[in-house]
Amino acid sequence: MGRALLHFDNTYARELEGFFAPWQAATAPAPRLLLLNYALAEELGLDSAALDSDLGAAIFSGNQVPEGSHPLAQAYAGHQFGHFSPQLGDGRALLLGELIDRHGLRRDIQLKGSGRTPFSRGGDGKAVLGPVLREYVIGEAMHALGIPTTRALAAVTTGETIHRGMGLPGAILTRIAASHIRVGTFQFFAARNESNRVKQLADYTIARHYPALKGTSNPYLGLFAAVSAAQAALIARWMLVGFIHGVMNTDNISIAGETIDYGPCAFMDSYDPQTVFSSIDAQGRYAYAHQPLIAQWNLTRFAETLIDLVHPDADEAARLLTEQINDFSTLYTRHWLDGMRAKIGLTTAEDDDLTLAQGLLSAMEGQDADYTQVFRGLSAAVRGDPAQVRAHFANPAPFDSWLAQWQARLARESTTAETRAEAMDQVNPLYIPRNHKVEEALAAATQDQDLTLFKALLAVLEQPFAERPGLESYTQPAPEDFGPFKTFCGT
Repeated sequence: MGRALLHFDNTYARELEGFFAPWQAATAPAPRLLLLNYALAEELGLDSAALDSDLGAAIFSGNQVPEGSHPLAQAYAGHQFGHFSPQLGDGRALLLGELIDRHGLRRDIQLKGSGRTPFSRGGDGKAVLGPVLREYVIGEAMHALGIPTTRALAAVTTGETIHRGMGLPGAILTRIAASHIRVGTFQFFAARNESNRVKQLADYTIARHYPALKGTSNPYLGLFAAVSAAQAALIARWMLVGFIHGVMNTDNISIAGETIDYGPCAFMDSYDPQTVFSSIDAQGRYAYAHQPLIAQWNLTRFAETLIDLVHPDADEAARLLTEQINDFSTLYTRHWLDGMRAKIGLTTAEDDDLTLAQGLLSAMEGQDADYTQVFRGLSAAVRGDPAQVRAHFANPAPFDSWLAQWQARLARESTTAETRAEAMDQVNPLYIPRNHKVEEALAAATQDQDLTLFKALLAVLEQPFAERPGLESYTQPAPEDFGPFKTFCGT
């Protein structure tokens, strides 16, 4: 493939020798391109027509290495459900290289599910179609919601049958990310007491993601503060839309501040702060309400890797980093409250707004009230029809009490009702990846080789805020016979 199609500039491979294992994808016997993200390809400056072909299938399956690519498996460690594993790494993924997109941003292009690597730890390194499509659709939904995320460029089937208790179609996802540097990448070298490597990685990360820190008095403390701020903003956005990641291990925390590694993830239907979807999270470590606390815990693990860089005196370094860690909850609350003000239609700030926002959540709890529908319905209340949102509460008394407080708060602002309602509809989605709709689409794709429902779901989720006739079924929570929903780590 010529240089006109993909222009690689692989700084990770060029500058960080020893941080990865050069590797090649396993051969896919009969690759077939299922999905190509034309909009993302355009953003990356790629030739979509050339990629939507057998050539594209060969590239996205790993069968053909593009010119300029240096495939590699990245090394990293990580705390998994609180327990440290000193060596994880890309056990089923390969970084093909880096591209500069049309906006001048550097982006990783990675194959996920392309076979064993030196970090596979006994696994086959393969992926199956269902989890590949789940990551594709959830990532694209998150992007449309304005949440920083990795994205799917393509999905291919490999022509293999992969055994996961039963025979399932093999597949590979091509993923785009600002980078794949994780908290666990720093932990890998810190656990080996390789301070020089940690410094090398920190310098690379600053140059790539936080270049304004170069030349500052303490760039490594600044790096921690920048990553902490990015995570505070990210987790707040998750919480505002009812998203549950499901596996917030430190190897799944992006230094660039993107949502990464969609495994047992899902969106909440009924509001319940203790919601857990992951089948392996028996203790609820990564429940919806715990996500900000877990983010802070993960950042503390990141801080531990930087102690030698922040100050020659370890106690002073710990003090400086602890100050930053303690600021996380303030940063998070500020982002969350700013977002919540927008969701409930406030255009000014008052001291009691946090209590008001939390009051709505308290009114919803235990009521089987649909999180997305309640917030979307508030704009109808602003327009004079509170009955629509009130109907979501089995016992409306707590909501009625909150409604009176909210309306009194709105009356202290001069914004017109229609202007306020329109602004609310721009931040409160109507369409999210409802779990039953995702499962329905994945079942049709994997069992019947029919992507019709999947493509229809993608099209709906590309415009989450704009109401469109005929799509009412996409706004509804799961039917009663759907049962309790569980998700599984995709392999």
